[in-house]
Amino acid sequence: MTATEEPIARLTHWIRQRPNSIEFWELVVTDERLFCCFVGESYRSMLLRADMGERGRALVADSAPAELESLEERNFSVPLEAVGGIRLVTGTRFRRAKLEIEWDDTDAPYDDGMTLMASSGAESQADVVAGFEDEPSLEDVDLEVERRGWF
Repeated sequence: MTATEEPIARLTHWIRQRPNSIEFWELVVTDERLFCCFVGESYRSMLLRADMGERGRALVADSAPAELESLEERNFSVPLEAVGGIRLVTGTRFRRAKLEIEWDDTDAPYDDGMTLMASSGAESQADVVAGFEDEPSLEDVDLEVERRGWF
């Protein structure tokens, strides 16, 4: 990490479904790293789940890149050189968007990447991911935006 690390984009309102809970995640892409920021978890019934990540999202939005990993013990970063691919499958009226990130970094807690789903409060972030094509620091990353049809 350098003192001049600059944020490029923030991918917001993502969830990771676990057997007994839903984890809420925010992603911050800088010119050097991809930060995966844990912002909350819900254990309630599927019918009663509330988005518990708003406070954490606000904290991530107000933090500098150098502070992100220390906000929560589950937060981690992956150097952009280790990121192999970012794939976004857009959502429809009946299906949530899906974000797949692959990396080759043995220090990351998830061996080879993460798959996240858009939460109910998420807006389309296809333009954000498509904009990564113009970023020199992401030139070696396989980027894909797959648009689902109909709705």
